[in-house]
Amino acid sequence: MKAVVMAGGFGTRIQPLTNSIPKPMLPIMNKPMMEHTMMSLKNLGIKEFIVLLYFKPEIIKDYFKDGSAWGINITYVVPDDDYGTAGAVKRAQEFIGDENFIVISGDLVTDFNFQKIFDYHKAKNSKLTITLTSVDNPLEFGVVIANEEGKIEKFLEKPSWGEVFSDTINTGIYIIEPEILNYIPKNENFDFAKDLFPLLMRQGIDLMAGYARGYWRDVGNPESYRDVYDDILSGKIKFEVDGEAIKYPDGVLICAEDNGLDESVEVIGIVVIGKNVTVERGSRLNNVVIGENVTIHSECKIRNTVIWNDVEIGENAKLDGCVICNNNHFGKNVTAKAGLILAEGCEIGELVNVEKDVTIWPDKVIENASIVSRSVILGSKYKNSIFENGMVIGKSNVELSCEMATKLAEAFGSQLPVGSTVLVSRDFNKSSRMLKRAFLGGILSAGIDVVDYNAIPSAVMRCSLSSNEGYAAGIHFNQKLDDPSSTVITFYNHEALRVNSEVSKKIEKAFFKESFRRVDYSRIGQIYPSDHKYEYSHYKKGMESLLQSHAFKCLDCRIAVDMLHGQASEVFPDILKDLGVDHIMFNAYPDAQRLENITALSKSSNQDMGSIIQALSLDAGFMLYPHGQRLDILCNKGMLLSKQTALYVVLSLLNLEAQKIGTKKRVFLPTWAADIIYFDQLKISRGQYANFKAEQMKKYDLIATGEGNFAFTEFATHRDSMYATLKIIEMMVNHGVQLSDLIDALPKFFYRSFKVPCSQALKGKMMRMFLEDAKGKDSSTLDGVKIWLAKNDWILMIPDQYSDRLNIYIQAETDESGEKIYETYRAKIEEWTVSK
Repeated sequence: MKAVVMAGGFGTRIQPLTNSIPKPMLPIMNKPMMEHTMMSLKNLGIKEFIVLLYFKPEIIKDYFKDGSAWGINITYVVPDDDYGTAGAVKRAQEFIGDENFIVISGDLVTDFNFQKIFDYHKAKNSKLTITLTSVDNPLEFGVVIANEEGKIEKFLEKPSWGEVFSDTINTGIYIIEPEILNYIPKNENFDFAKDLFPLLMRQGIDLMAGYARGYWRDVGNPESYRDVYDDILSGKIKFEVDGEAIKYPDGVLICAEDNGLDESVEVIGIVVIGKNVTVERGSRLNNVVIGENVTIHSECKIRNTVIWNDVEIGENAKLDGCVICNNNHFGKNVTAKAGLILAEGCEIGELVNVEKDVTIWPDKVIENASIVSRSVILGSKYKNSIFENGMVIGKSNVELSCEMATKLAEAFGSQLPVGSTVLVSRDFNKSSRMLKRAFLGGILSAGIDVVDYNAIPSAVMRCSLSSNEGYAAGIHFNQKLDDPSSTVITFYNHEALRVNSEVSKKIEKAFFKESFRRVDYSRIGQIYPSDHKYEYSHYKKGMESLLQSHAFKCLDCRIAVDMLHGQASEVFPDILKDLGVDHIMFNAYPDAQRLENITALSKSSNQDMGSIIQALSLDAGFMLYPHGQRLDILCNKGMLLSKQTALYVVLSLLNLEAQKIGTKKRVFLPTWAADIIYFDQLKISRGQYANFKAEQMKKYDLIATGEGNFAFTEFATHRDSMYATLKIIEMMVNHGVQLSDLIDALPKFFYRSFKVPCSQALKGKMMRMFLEDAKGKDSSTLDGVKIWLAKNDWILMIPDQYSDRLNIYIQAETDESGEKIYETYRAKIEEWTVSK
């Protein structure tokens, strides 16, 4: 028998515990939840595991790898879309083969006797056995009725109390014979309970009920996560915990290895501690589970609490009923009453008092002597900044609630003169729509008129904003590409550039002080809706006036374009047609589900585009990411260009353009872009891409971020993947070159970027250590610290402004010298991190 482990959920209901890890990886007694389940199955002889991933798949892969460390073999399947529970298992059919298999969730805790379930399935000669159990509250689950022979007669998914006809529910644990997979359609959203089970019953296939006794809990929210620990520590569930058990007068200490517990530490009930844990004198631990790299200073009183990894708790802390996630620091004399959920990366100051049932979201700073009586969702550790580079980013309907959007609008509107007009737009995501509507109410209350574009590409909105002097600002709402549970609100000034840090701080000040301007009823703003006809027409005409449209029609140039289900598909196909660009179009329709996993979507699109370009001998391929900014390029050989190669290809084309007209073109690049190649017709400046004004940007012909974003300022000062695509095609056609030839002409060199975790407290030290290391070498502090180790060999370190990490960039003439720089500085950073 094989096991199929469902481990792809987003863990939305259990946020913020799942802020940076998927729900199956939440620790239970210092091991991921799904590890306990998998080991229970392994103990019964199952060695082949198929793990279905979706959300943050790399975290699970990096932990379990191929499973050999656990004596098992793991195959990972990452669907490119949400196919439902049964549809996801169908995607694994080739790996399941002809054996029967068990389907089980990776985010539950149970002590069921799986052998009895297997035996029952075999004895009944069942094709599909559903494991049932009784619960006190069946409302959140699927209720099931079976007859005396075990045959299931009736289902009801998530009933109301008025519909409840049993307390026996579907646990989501199934034993399935392989032929059942033939009833599941391929590449369709198909659910076990809603679709497959009714279909099988209509087909006359008996579904058998395998009753299981014992403990079972679906860990769906922070409260149930805490309850699991209470149940384990109180003995309600049979649960094995690794480590040596040491008896104390009033309890048992279970530790993985020798730890630094002072002799005076009092242990009550069950206390479990991981590696590298220090508990100082006079502290008392009562039913506590502690992870790795944790320091608890003297005289602390901690009970009924779970502490993850890399946590420091100051002297005389009193914590009761808490869940403390990774990378948290407590000052002295902190008191937290029952129910605190503290997400990762927080700083809790001295003498802080946290009231009952408070949740503190990631990366927050609680100042000394604060009394925290309600959950802390907004703000961050960096001077309580809401903005990141002119954007507000947060979990939809949690961090970014309707209340938050309305207050943000009131704060922003208060910075503009009464009677100003702003543009507001969004993508087609329902969270964006909800938050935009809440925002409109706030902006109108400040006496600001709104031109409401509804769903439109941000590039088109910015084009309208920059070309119309009557508009004071623009705001765009969109789903975060790499985190579909989050929304991004971007604020633009009248030049269609993101608001700078000065404006951001003014908005934040008004937000936190709630110094809003609420005008008289007669001056409340108005909403003017737009049907996009004028905006799209103006946008298209602007492109056509700049591009040599006849060149596209006369020469044999064929391209592939993938719209990646973004809104640019509403306008770009028409532009290509009007300009006479011979093209093949893909994914030119909205699909919110596929955008929930942009990594899988872009990967499959890259493969499809590459195959089609080769098969049809196309000249290039272009992938326009949603929101109309980022662009990926594939050459005529079907190869996806890396970001650095794509940048150099565009620079090569611009260099040819400048040669043809006998002038020099000006280019602006970030400091971390490679600089090993010289272009004789390009004048390249490097610096920080921040707080620019349109007047400054217009001095350049091209502004590129090196992340697939290109702003050709002849059209607009903002990044626009649609215009960039056409400009690149125009330059290819004008100079009769193939992208592969330009790539072949580029010299081979080493270029690498990577991110190193680094707490806020260590960033200053890292800057100092890099500066000390730069002594006696050529260096620059224009942006971070850049050190030249040879003429073309350098390393650049830039502390990330908003996240706990360092951004490292390395360039070298050869792979050998580049790897040497990488290894040298990787070791140095590790040494500097731990040194005093």
